[in-house]
Amino acid sequence: MSPEDRGGARIGVLVPFTNTNLEPDMMMMRPPGATLHFHRLGNYDADEIPGAAQMAGLGASDISEDIRLICGVRPDVVLYGCTSATLTHGSDFNSDLADRIKADSNALSLTAAGCLIEALNALDITRVGFASPYVGEINRLATRFLKSHQITTVECADIGRELGNYGQGALSPDEVTELACHADHADAEALVLSCTDMRSVEVVERIESLTGKPVITSNQAMMFCLMRALRLEPHDNTPGQLFEALKTP
Repeated sequence: MSPEDRGGARIGVLVPFTNTNLEPDMMMMRPPGATLHFHRLGNYDADEIPGAAQMAGLGASDISEDIRLICGVRPDVVLYGCTSATLTHGSDFNSDLADRIKADSNALSLTAAGCLIEALNALDITRVGFASPYVGEINRLATRFLKSHQITTVECADIGRELGNYGQGALSPDEVTELACHADHADAEALVLSCTDMRSVEVVERIESLTGKPVITSNQAMMFCLMRALRLEPHDNTPGQLFEALKTP
């Protein structure tokens, strides 16, 4: 076995403690030579339905100790890996949290919600179909968050039932594909699949083939943004039209 190159960026990831899909997604898309370092966030009840109040509570919780611990690996980048925890508060809160993490970690800081916006802007997208496993109130706040960045939601699809914290991550790739197709609309320029615990990355290219439109997911957008910030080229495991924007002309 040849030794692996580990001379690239150190990527710290803050992930909700019930999330089962962010870590494998990030490992799949990891840039060659980069290393991933995960720290789990608590401050919410795993047995409750993850509604707007619970997710807003997670976003507002004190993570100073969590940042101190992830800083033990001296990360170059720190990702805040929960989309709904910040979009439920709005754009200013999301930006302020990223700034606080940057100040405390001395690292590039990216949030899942902020990366969705950055990815859509990179493709000049202003009208989207939006899909998520969230309960209705979070979807309403999500479309408001997008609107605050001049992105109009022309169709919004949810799973049609309340899912617990583990239920979101248990959706199959086929269910995610079906959900995404429900969010498609003639006026949508792209589809947004929001939630770091939904198995969206695995089906990005399938959905793009079915709809003919770019697909932006929370985890894919975070990887895109960190690779763009670090000036890294796409590789074989970076799925979707989004990563074409990284290619050197």
